[in-house]
Amino acid sequence: MKEPVNIIRDTDDQARGLARRLVRGARFAAIAVCEPDTGFPFVSRVLTGIDTDGTPVILISALSTHTAALRADPRASLLFGEPGKGDPLAHPRITVRTNAEQVSRDDPSHQRLRSRFIARHPKATLYVDFGDFAFFRMVPVSASLNGGFGKAYALEAADLLIASPAISELAEIEQSAIAHMNTDHAEAADFYARTLGKSSKSGWAIRGIDCAGLDLVHGDALLRIEFDAPIQTAAELRHKLAELMHSNRNN
Repeated sequence: MKEPVNIIRDTDDQARGLARRLVRGARFAAIAVCEPDTGFPFVSRVLTGIDTDGTPVILISALSTHTAALRADPRASLLFGEPGKGDPLAHPRITVRTNAEQVSRDDPSHQRLRSRFIARHPKATLYVDFGDFAFFRMVPVSASLNGGFGKAYALEAADLLIASPAISELAEIEQSAIAHMNTDHAEAADFYARTLGKSSKSGWAIRGIDCAGLDLVHGDALLRIEFDAPIQTAAELRHKLAELMHSNRNN
């Protein structure tokens, strides 16, 4: 009798990098919850953002089935990854198992989540302050990454989160740093998008900065630019952004 074939590969840095890009570079995800009344799995689609520590964030209405489900049972899975041309199963995707934590409006983190979310989704300004809408931090527990045929990996929560002592410090200056870059160095966003994101478009703007990378937005398009390693102090940000410019000048 043949031994069963282990299809799960050893998780390496390449797999972790792909997983982080799929989650942090997504504008939306499919969410799976347990429907309170029936116990059946219920799947819907949600817009997603990322908190400064890499935790996925969603903004949902109390009128939705998945909000009632999360309040009854905080366990949920998020599926990230967009199919491209050809076979949709040939494109990478990741399922992240999470525990949902609702963020109240009087929580100190609410304003930060609000600012970061509408920077990524400007149209959410129309309803973000409605009384029935609430933010949930979808705290990762584990994840399953499918990088394409024969490329399956099991990941831990730490593989997806941002680890740096500078998270809070950088969060305090994020908005001023974004304003400075988009005003005084407006060409930088297009440069990053072209050389690091392989984009042929112009008119990109920086809309998010955290210890692990940048969020670039162009209309409804989002490009996530990951640093080679998370910065460890807020003072390193200026050097990191300049380094991205100088090291990619010939691209």
